[in-house]
Amino acid sequence: MSERLIVVLIALLMGAQPIATDLYLPALPTLTTHLGASMAQGQLTLTAMLLAFGLSQLIWGPVSDRFGRKPVLLTGLAVYTLAAIASSLANDITTLIACRVAQGASMGAGVMCARAIVRDLYLPVHGARVVSKAYSVLGLLVGVTMPLGAFMGQWWGWRIPFVAIAAYGALSLLIVATQYTESLKSPNPRALEPLTLMRTWRSILTNPVFLAFTCLTVTTYCGLFTFLAASSFVFLQILKMSPAEYGLWMCTMVFFYVPGTFLCRSLLQKYGVRSTIAIGGGISLAGGTLMALLAWLGFVHPLALMGPFWIYMVGHGIHQACGQSGAVGPFPQAAGAASAMNGFLMMAVAFCIGLWLGRNLDGTVQPMAYGVWFWSVLLALTAWTLIQRHGASDVHGASSEIAAPPSIGAARGET
Repeated sequence: MSERLIVVLIALLMGAQPIATDLYLPALPTLTTHLGASMAQGQLTLTAMLLAFGLSQLIWGPVSDRFGRKPVLLTGLAVYTLAAIASSLANDITTLIACRVAQGASMGAGVMCARAIVRDLYLPVHGARVVSKAYSVLGLLVGVTMPLGAFMGQWWGWRIPFVAIAAYGALSLLIVATQYTESLKSPNPRALEPLTLMRTWRSILTNPVFLAFTCLTVTTYCGLFTFLAASSFVFLQILKMSPAEYGLWMCTMVFFYVPGTFLCRSLLQKYGVRSTIAIGGGISLAGGTLMALLAWLGFVHPLALMGPFWIYMVGHGIHQACGQSGAVGPFPQAAGAASAMNGFLMMAVAFCIGLWLGRNLDGTVQPMAYGVWFWSVLLALTAWTLIQRHGASDVHGASSEIAAPPSIGAARGET
């Protein structure tokens, strides 16, 4: 498979989660009202899906290490598509939450395999560049989803965005079935044995490189998630925007996220992983701090929220690619399990954020603004401490890769 195909494939698989989220977010207040649900129940259509998404990866990861990536992808994408169709037909909030849980569990297969495929084919620093290219494509794709979802919801009702999600799943399923060649050349026949699995999880969770890069992916994603999960209520109910206006404002994030991915590749080439992430940490902190300061001063305007978050999204374009590639880097023989644990930890924390937002959205912009600032502080601290201690030390593009621990990687002699 060509690198171009891999970039497109990774973008499609990684896109399953933001597509399932962003297309319906503009309609979230409407569907909550239409189904007679509370705000907390409406948030559960998002947070319960993300919890299932995180938990399912703990299963999909070892299964993909045992049987390969392709059967896991075909199964997951098929269920993802069917669950989206069922969501569009739901007539009560309980049914909708159940469908979203099924969709979350199934999309874990695609996102987990995407990260594992990168490790199957590339060493960590090269993998970070490939993931960065995929995120450039993904940024353009996701950039149109929220305004598209807003227009769909406004013209045809809240059910139609779920139909669009199903169409995306069906397209991804077709491409995987016809274009993807199995990337795991040596499946591990013992990957699902309980003792082997316990040793693998222990090796992953005690690896300082994995923990450092996972802290990076968790903090940068949680800042984004805090903003997205609260944004529909803030922009539609507090700022009194129409769904179409809200979608267009959300679309502007792509004009800062995509340049962030290009900046990531440029900085990696010039300065290496540690310095790139340190610079990104400063950018993210600047955006989060400015948003909190403007909220504290009482500025309630779209630009007072979006302007600082545009800055944050530049940093996010740096951290996502570096963090996800770095987290699976030490585990060439267990990339699926490492990818799964990384994804699970991200979604577990996001689930807690969703519960907190459901109880603390108070009709002001402060919960959203202070939440983004909180995660930007933790992100900067991670970038300036843990990553500097445990990140790859390549300089000017020369790769000094992270060594795999003997219990997993030594059999292949990979470093």
